[in-house]
Amino acid sequence: MHALPDGEAELTLVVRLPWEDVARLGQEAGRLATQLRRPVTLEEAVNHRLRSTRVASHAKPAGEQPPAVTAGAASVSSLPSRPPAEQARQAIDRINGTAGTA
Repeated sequence: MHALPDGEAELTLVVRLPWEDVARLGQEAGRLATQLRRPVTLEEAVNHRLRSTRVASHAKPAGEQPPAVTAGAASVSSLPSRPPAEQARQAIDRINGTAGTA
């Protein structure tokens, strides 16, 4: 992990994904490439989706209460142990905006 000049931090990790999830990321990259009218990498598509989701989650109607604990607010040591495949699937679901619908 290292700090970035804009005040954010960057963490590099390796995630093994099923081909179906890679295909969904490719579709997201295709949509973004069409929108931006230029080639887009899978990494750029994931970053765009994560940033779009983060902005949308912060724009809540007045009076709506935030969740008591979010994944970003929890410490790593307090997270329950799950198989890596399940962790990856949940991360992809969050990226695709389909968490909790499966």
